[in-house]
Parts: sequence; structure tokens; C-alpha cells
Amino acid sequence: METKSSEVDLEELPEGCIANILSFTTPLDACKLSVVSKTFRSAADSDDLWDKLLPSDYHSIISRSSSFSSSSSSLISSKKQLYFHLCHNPILIDDSKKSFSLEKQSGKKCYMIAARDLMIAWGGTPQYWQWKIFTDSRFAEVAELEFVWWLEIRGKIDTSILSPETNYAAYLVFRLREGAYGLDSYATLVSIGIVGGEKHRGTVCLVPDEERRRVRSRRSGSDRVAGLESPKRRQDSWLEIEIGEYVNRDGEDGELEMSVMEVHAAKAGLIVQGIELRPKVVQ
Repeated sequence: METKSSEVDLEELPEGCIANILSFTTPLDACKLSVVSKTFRSAADSDDLWDKLLPSDYHSIISRSSSFSSSSSSLISSKKQLYFHLCHNPILIDDSKKSFSLEKQSGKKCYMIAARDLMIAWGGTPQYWQWKIFTDSRFAEVAELEFVWWLEIRGKIDTSILSPETNYAAYLVFRLREGAYGLDSYATLVSIGIVGGEKHRGTVCLVPDEERRRVRSRRSGSDRVAGLESPKRRQDSWLEIEIGEYVNRDGEDGELEMSVMEVHAAKAGLIVQGIELRPKVVQ
């Protein structure tokens, strides 16, 4: 006696059903599965799928943007195009004090807080900090350090706007002016944590290894920051140093604070674009 197979041929499912199944994967997996067949390709390109893969509040976020103009939106004909546009083109939001983008593989939210929206000690005193325009910055102004002993930079962001159940890393995004000094004399203290709660602290060096070795070769004395994490070069030519990690648990809303501090040496030449939060990607 023959028995009917209980196996289901996915090709026989309606496109909308396949799109719904794909919505439980990641954007990366959805793109990979699009090569399975024409039906899968059509489902993987559908607005129904990418509307689910985009953040649930993306309409609200875009409405706060000063850079995502009607002319930009007119060039985007599908939700999939919108997704990848937000991956590759951060948009300015909240009076251009933050930028918003998506992490390509997961669709998780990324934010950068502009220097103007950070608390920078003595930032309003021209003899210590100058506000300048850099054409390769996301924001209208960056902060350039003229001279201080007390370097302190703090940024805050409401965790409710971050992606839930996500391990974030925070980075100071900056560069060094020609002739910068004092930024590798002592370890720089960094911290991250919820305001009023426990802070995770660490020490870093704000000068890249190759630059520190070049300078040290011309002068004697001990290297106080040997072995500390040093900045990495970004694709946009700026430098970044990790401040720390924070796991954004669903339902644990609060104000996340990140800080960078060094108060033991005279220093100059630090150029701050902002502090970026993005999901920690496992390589």
C-alpha cells in the first residue's frame, strides 16, 4: 500500500508565504536564498519581505531626517533598495545632531552622535577647542583641540532607540592634526554604561601604533601606553577607537553614557567627529 509523502515542495508555496518564511532569516540569508529559484528570487525582492526586515520604526526615523529629501526618496523604488540605501548612506536626524544607518548583514540600527551633541569639557572656549568644517565629515562641524590638560568627552543616547537584544560597541571617531602631541603620554580612560548604573571601564591609546613608534624612535623615555588598544583606520579615512561594549536587553530602557578622559598631560591636535554605536559583528 502506497503512502503519501509528508514532504512539502517549497516551490509550490505562494510567493507571499515564502516571503514570510524568509522574514525569519537575516537580510544576508534572504539574499543568499534568492538564487534558489525564480520564485525565491521574486519573494526575496518583495516589499512584503523587506518591510519586515527594516526596523519597525523606520518611517518615524526617516521623518526626522534633514538629509533624506524627497529627491532621495524618489530614486528608491522598493523597500529592498531603501534597506541597502540606509546601509551605505547614513542619514542625518534630530536636527543633524545624529546620523542613522543600518548594519548590512543584520539590519540592526547604527547611530553616530555628532561632536556638537557631545559634552566636551571646555568645548565652548575657543582657546581650547575650535569648531571647524571638514568636507569628509558626516556633520556640519567637528571639534578640534587647540590645547588642554583636562580632556573629557561624554555622549549619551536613549537605549530605547537601539535594536533590542543586540550587542553594541561604541567608538570615538576622530583623527589627529599634523603636529598633534600629548595624546600618547598617558593611557586614556574610557567607560560605557547606563547612567546611575555600573560602568565598564578600560584604557586605550589615541595614537595609532605606527605613528607612536615613529615618534618614540626620535625621543627617549618609557612608553607608558605600550600594549594598549590603539585606533583603527576606517573606510572613510577617519580613525576609531573602541570605548566599550553594551548589550541592549529588551525592556531594559535607560540612558547609555560613553566617556573618554585623560587629565595628566598637556595635549593638542585631536579632531572629534563623534561617537558611533553599531552592532558588534563577529568576524
